[in-house]
Amino acid sequence: MKLVDKRIVITGGTSGIGLALVEQLSLNNDVIVISRSQDLPNKLIQGESPVLTFKADLSERVQLEKAAETIRHRYEYIDVLINNAAIQNTPEFLSDNFDYRSIQREIDLNFSSVCHLTSLLLPLLRKESPSVILNINSGLALSPKRSSAIYCATKGALNIFSQSLDYQLNETNISIQQAFLPLVDTQMTKGRGKSKLNPSYVASQILRGITKNLKVNDIGKVKFLRLIARLSPNLAGHIMRNS
Repeated sequence: MKLVDKRIVITGGTSGIGLALVEQLSLNNDVIVISRSQDLPNKLIQGESPVLTFKADLSERVQLEKAAETIRHRYEYIDVLINNAAIQNTPEFLSDNFDYRSIQREIDLNFSSVCHLTSLLLPLLRKESPSVILNINSGLALSPKRSSAIYCATKGALNIFSQSLDYQLNETNISIQQAFLPLVDTQMTKGRGKSKLNPSYVASQILRGITKNLKVNDIGKVKFLRLIARLSPNLAGHIMRNS
């Protein structure tokens, strides 16, 4: 798909990788952001093609449904849905600062919201010309780490959901794609890890995957992780356990 003159909905587009995607996509496309925050740089909301934002906490079903309903009433179609929004809580279950209440919100935002939003916006994607649903995933879907157990589980679930949905929509105009990311330098990863990739670079690689219609787009070190996981799952687990 050539990303020019497309109508694109992206979740979590006001910071990190999402914001980098919005900055690059808004140059030639009509971009709609669903995010808990509506804070975007002035150049994105005051330009020739201003980015529209719909405020919604996607872990809250009512807010998600309201945002989707507004989009369905305002637009006859969309070309691309990018499910990007996610959170990652790092405390382990035995940690003193582990919050039991965080479990459901992390599942709802990282996984359930993708299922709900995909279902609600699917009618806008089903038209004659090619459309794309892109789910932003992580290398942790291939091999989890010790911390962030819920995050790892949601990314694993997202991988399986994406594959199954692809089977369901195989004979339609909609392509289901995934981008598997390594550690990226965002607010979510602040204070963790080394050799992080720049969000703008990662965004460009994600968009490159869309233009090439890559069902699976492994970015950075994820390429090597997938190979290792295929050849030696135990080695991959050892590498990723304390990453």
